[in-house]
Amino acid sequence: MRQRALIALAAVAGAAALGLTGCSSSGGAGGTSGSGSSASGGSGSSGRIDVVASTNVYGGLVSTIGGSHVHVTSILSDPSQDPHSFEASPRTQLAVSHADLLIENGGGYDSYMETLRDSTKSKADLIDVVKLSGLQKAGDDDFNEHVFYSYPTMVRFVSRVATELGQEQPTHKGSFRANAARVTKQLQGLEAQTAALKQQDAGDRVAYTEPVPGYLFDAIGLRNVTPQDFSEAIEEGDDVPPAALNDTLQLFSGKDPVKLLAYNDQTSSPETEQVKSAARSNHVPVVGVTETLPSGKGYIAWQQSNIDAVKKALAG
Repeated sequence: MRQRALIALAAVAGAAALGLTGCSSSGGAGGTSGSGSSASGGSGSSGRIDVVASTNVYGGLVSTIGGSHVHVTSILSDPSQDPHSFEASPRTQLAVSHADLLIENGGGYDSYMETLRDSTKSKADLIDVVKLSGLQKAGDDDFNEHVFYSYPTMVRFVSRVATELGQEQPTHKGSFRANAARVTKQLQGLEAQTAALKQQDAGDRVAYTEPVPGYLFDAIGLRNVTPQDFSEAIEEGDDVPPAALNDTLQLFSGKDPVKLLAYNDQTSSPETEQVKSAARSNHVPVVGVTETLPSGKGYIAWQQSNIDAVKKALAG
């Protein structure tokens, strides 16, 4: 699990003293326009449910399910920013203090949420998506926390959001459930596509700079052969052992090169750039992946583009 410094909030309790810049936006499953977003929150005057999500991946889905009845703040929404080096702002703290519902990825991915909850003494209901997923087992030190690439997990998440929103506003429970059902059907469509790809591509060798799309690859039955010392070093922000870098570079040449390289577009280092260059030099497709929604896309469209890119790369 990545332990890179996620946030510098030692003085977050003294919010006025923080000279940082936060990010907030909302987006739906089919696009980035949502029910409104502001770090100032405040459903008391609007009658909407205040929701704060750690990233726009979760915030966008909440906007789709809640519609005009929710006010969503997505703390991290910039597709060019590494979620693991994010720094929050006083406005972010204010949004958390006003929230009726908080959503975090969990698993150590967005521990700034815990810091913000503690600093504001928030009593809001919390959805921890890693815990919801049931994927993390006791003693699993190498757990992949990028559960937003797991479609079964997202089906659980959508259902839980509808339940939470219905408890906040029982009169709109039917609307929340209907919206959740539509998103669930779309998620099941993504699952069907990965199952179909598994029938023809299971066992294909692939590589990645970080395990961001790991659950997507698992669903297709792809075999990640990236040296663990390489991907762990990149994920932790550590120096890559020379032997691990050399072994990774060898994956793109020879008689049995990998079918594709998944490259995290939100982080880069000299080593990852070297690996990407080696892949391209050997005509191995490079599939860019992200940890937040790309501009102009909602969750379903984002993941559909990921599936399409992987499918094209595997087809050669």
